[in-house]
Amino acid sequence: MLFTEKYRPKKFNDIKGQLVIVERIKAMVEQKNLNNLLFAGPAGVGKTSLILVAARELYGDNYQENILELNASDERGIDIIRNKVKDFARTKSFSDIPKLCILDEADSLTREAQQALRRTMETFSNTCRFCLLANYSSKIIDPIQSRCTVFRFKPLEKDEIKSIIENISKNEKLKIDQKAIDALIEVGEGDVRKTENILQSCAVMNNNITEELIYGIVSRAKSKDIIEVLNMSINGDFIRARERLLEVMLQQGLSGIDVIKQIHKEIWNLDINDEEKIKLIDKCGEIEFRIVEGSDEFLQLEVLLANFVRK
Repeated sequence: MLFTEKYRPKKFNDIKGQLVIVERIKAMVEQKNLNNLLFAGPAGVGKTSLILVAARELYGDNYQENILELNASDERGIDIIRNKVKDFARTKSFSDIPKLCILDEADSLTREAQQALRRTMETFSNTCRFCLLANYSSKIIDPIQSRCTVFRFKPLEKDEIKSIIENISKNEKLKIDQKAIDALIEVGEGDVRKTENILQSCAVMNNNITEELIYGIVSRAKSKDIIEVLNMSINGDFIRARERLLEVMLQQGLSGIDVIKQIHKEIWNLDINDEEKIKLIDKCGEIEFRIVEGSDEFLQLEVLLANFVRK
């Protein structure tokens, strides 16, 4: 079984981070009266887990009969709202608690579908509640936002992700040292689902999880390697910086976009003044645009290093 499913929170106390949001949702469940909800925030921070825990607590053994869970990125047209969602919302539940329609990735709904959903939410408010999960609340139209209680999720803290990693490692009998944990947290970037998937991929290869294994699995350069390349270039050693960058890219199988994103992140750790950092960030944006538009990625990375030398 996937770690993401095996270790999905089953109770409110299992959910890491988001303590204020969890307490407010828990209070609604205890009163048996969920509002229409909009959960907004980055991927893998517990939005889906929280609403599923709330639904299980609210409906108990009748959980399956009282919820409709749709992934809006697969079914995002107006027909799915007019038919499937409307048919579910118009029928009353056997209990006094309104049913719950969960729309995951709701920011993928077309504007026409959102307009239809707005009317459905209004018409069937006595028989059905809606929970919309979105990465970007700005893509949800204002009339829907005004009908929902909006909760904004944030990435989990390092200590919270560390406790999740340690719990999985203990239960799965994995050996993992502090450097490997730090590497997992870094490459996971606050996304617990991504972190758990990387950990599972490593566990398939070896029960002894190391920093090298993690970076090898995700095909990502170590931060110290990127910083080494940047320091060579800003100190004027263009040839060595170019050779080192090529070596890192070939060893890890990195694409130009992967390298640009890591360079952008590591620029802030360089020992140069803020004005120079701003100029380098500006150049990173220009080079990324050129690569996305189809330019030769290694040639563009050489141009970027040349600009670092001439900073």
